[in-house]
This record gives sequence, C-alpha cells and structure tokens, in this order.
Amino acid sequence: MDLHLLDEDGSLRTVELGAAAAFAPPCGPLRSRTVYAAVHVIPRPASDTAPGAPADLDWEATLAFRRSMWRRGLGVADAMDTAQRGMGLDPAATRELITRTAGAAREALANPTIARLFPAGAEVRDLVVAGVSTDQRPEVELSLDEIVDAYREQLAATEATGAGAVLMASRHLARAARSAADYESVYRRVLDAATAPVVLHWLGTAFDPQLEGYFGSTDAAEASATLLRIIGEDPSRVRGVKMSLLDDAAEVAVRERLPEGVRMLTGDDFHFSHLIVGEDGAFSHALLGAFAATAPAASAAVQALDRGGRAEARRILDDAERLARHVFSAPTFHYKTGVAFLSWLNGHQQAFSMVGGMHAARSLPHLSRTVELAAATGNLEDPPLAAARWHALLSLHGFEVTAVDGAAR
Repeated sequence: MDLHLLDEDGSLRTVELGAAAAFAPPCGPLRSRTVYAAVHVIPRPASDTAPGAPADLDWEATLAFRRSMWRRGLGVADAMDTAQRGMGLDPAATRELITRTAGAAREALANPTIARLFPAGAEVRDLVVAGVSTDQRPEVELSLDEIVDAYREQLAATEATGAGAVLMASRHLARAARSAADYESVYRRVLDAATAPVVLHWLGTAFDPQLEGYFGSTDAAEASATLLRIIGEDPSRVRGVKMSLLDDAAEVAVRERLPEGVRMLTGDDFHFSHLIVGEDGAFSHALLGAFAATAPAASAAVQALDRGGRAEARRILDDAERLARHVFSAPTFHYKTGVAFLSWLNGHQQAFSMVGGMHAARSLPHLSRTVELAAATGNLEDPPLAAARWHALLSLHGFEVTAVDGAAR
C-alpha cells in the first residue's frame, strides 16, 4: 500500500506502507518498571472547540482511550498537561475527568481480563494518578496561604475518588514565590494534608514558559536541591518524582540522590529510552505523554525488560523516542496535537479535533512527518485505517492523492 506524504515545500511523495508491528499485549502484570501514560482528552466531534470555550468531551471515547492503556498493562496519568490542563481543559471538566477516570479504573479492576494485568490487590491509585494544582482559582495572583488552600482543595477531591495524586507545578506559586524557602513551605503544608504518598511533578519551561524559575532558581542544580529538601523532610509522603525538564543529566543527578522508596518517573520525552532501560542497575520508571502515542510499544518494551531482553527493549524504545522527538519538537507545548492526531489515525477517536482548537497547532508537513515516523517505528496500530484517514485529510486541504485500500472513516 502506498502512503502519500507532504513535504515542507508543498510537494507530495510516496513511500510504501508496511504492516503493523507485532506488539502483543501482556499476559500478566508488567514487573520491572512502573509505567504511566499521560493521556489526552477527546472532544465531541460536534462540540464548540473554539479557544476559550468550555471543554465538551466525548466521554465514551475519552474513557475508552484510558481502557486501551490498561489493556496494555500501563497505568494512566490523567488531568495533566497532556490532557490540556490549563490549555483548554477548564477546572469543571478537570474535576469531572478525574472522577470519571477513577470510576472507570474501579470498573476495570472488577474485570478479570484487565485486573490480571495488574498486581494482586491493586487499587484505583495503581491504575490512575491525577494532577492536583491550583487552577480552580481564576485570579492571576494568590498569596502563599491561598495557594496552599487551593492545592489542598484539589488534593482532597482527587483522593476522594481513589486516584493517586500528582502535585503539579503551580503557575500561581511560580508567580508568588520569592525564594526556595517559599516553595519548601508550600509543599510541606500540602504534603502534610495528603492521606497517601503523592508524586511530585517538575514541569520545565519547554512545556510551560510560565513556570520559569520553579523551585526557586533557573539553575537546575539549585532547583534540584530544593526539590530534594522537600522530599527529604518526610520521604514517606512522596511516592515518586516526575521530571519533565528534557534534561537527562539533571534527571539522573536527582535520581541518584532520591531517598529509598522514592521512585524517579521520567517525563523526558526526548531521552526516555536510555533512562528507562538504565545502566548498572540504575534506571527510571516512566510517566510520559509520549506513551499515550506509543502505548503498544511501551508495553512491549517493558515486557522485554521483564524477560531480560535489554537490547530488545532499547530497540523498541529508541524507535518510540524517534517519533516522540518529532511530536515534541519546538514549540514543545504543542506536542498534544501530535498525540491527538495519532489517536485519530489509530482509530481511538472519530475526528481529529481538540479542545481549545489545538488541532490547528501543527502544520500539515509536520503531521505528515508524524505519519511517516509512526509508520517507520511500528506505531500505527491499523496502517490501512491510518493511511485512509491521512489521505482524506490531505484531500480536504486540496492535495490530490491516489486511492488506497479502505475508505476514510
């Protein structure tokens, strides 16, 4: 089958489309790594996706996408930046999303087919963790006390659903904090309110420029020292750390200093392959937006690690990383467009649309390269369907392509 691609100069070229990769789902729990896919949200095809409009989600498709992660043995990280938190997903929709996903996780644990893919005695928080921030407050500026109260409000609501909590970086705190001590004080007070260990999330400026200087410094080493002091005060309250700085050396430096029992969950969508496979017994677990786009590959890689197949795992993850580097290319915060685009190509949603109109954030040539890399790396789950949908999109924009097997759906 031919796959038609659009280059930056507006010319079309044709490559041969291969078969889908043979990434089998697991038969039991993934053992050697803890992996969460940070997942996106799917609007109703007929909804108003204009910037600023309240998110109107297709709940059936949104939850089905999460179930597809669990069927691969992966956990779900929800209501985070991949779900367009603060970039199209409003606070009311965020609260409903967490509640619905936690409910779907509870149903999944009652389904023997899915439950057997997770350890015996698994709870909702083992299948889903959800972002906790301060974005329900519409004010631009908040005091430190108000920030603590906002964090605690969301933390209590999230814990009430049974989901695990991810303390996300707060734009309010980035604006209000005047020193590393301010960060330490706020996080200590929020952690004191947690009823179960949480994941701390450090999101870099490539993902959100408003978070510059988070943890009190633009120097990664100084900010890392603050983060480690926060954890060190009571490590029992911290389940793990997700670092999303796109700086693998900084991640390794923090990983080496984490207290026993606190896991590093890489959020580095540029370097996750070597960080997850690791070296000399040291490795990162994962909480990645990239794995929303490459879930079958992510699952297959951990299955390979479970068998001792480090070289196989590295090959699979290297391919996934090659695709991710393009999807997350600058401006990196538009990576969500690539995640939704691949979800559509792979048949997980009816339309290529996003809340806030963000499906328009990448050019056709950029999307063409996404298709090409997904095909080359085995990340098209149904290649004929993907080709039909991509060719239909090209035709919609006035590019003539020859017929392919299967109609666009």
